[in-house]
Amino acid sequence: GVEHVMGFCTDAQYQEFMQTCPEFEQMLVRSGIILLKYWFSVSDEEQERRFQSRTTDPARRWKLSPMDLESRDRWVEYSQAKDNMLAHTNIPEAPWFTVEADDKKRARLNCISHILSKIPYVDMTPEPLELPPRKKAPNNYVRPPLYEQFFVPQLY
Repeated sequence: GVEHVMGFCTDAQYQEFMQTCPEFEQMLVRSGIILLKYWFSVSDEEQERRFQSRTTDPARRWKLSPMDLESRDRWVEYSQAKDNMLAHTNIPEAPWFTVEADDKKRARLNCISHILSKIPYVDMTPEPLELPPRKKAPNNYVRPPLYEQFFVPQLY
């Protein structure tokens, strides 16, 4: 979708993807691969809040690229491309699952929980264990002095 909206692929390449993607996914599933597809859905309001916080927070500014600014202006086109992609690639063998993602932590936890519910696994939680006392260092062991080491500056 993004590639087509931004002109990074031709119409023919886009159509080829839309046709072959479901076929490829069906092949993967037939060969025994568990294929789970997730769309993390962020509301317009939350996406705008995230963009704004990236402009004001130096620790997040790196996340904002010229491509993000362009995509912000093309929100409707991106949404249409997403809807079209989901319509063409949502197949019974590998459906799309939408994760409500305004709250990143909850979205990730919900997605992890869903993944675990879809993949058969055996609980392998280890039994509790008690740490034995550590062995003492031999009397002749002396650690090198700190001034011989190179440390990363503690800026924070």
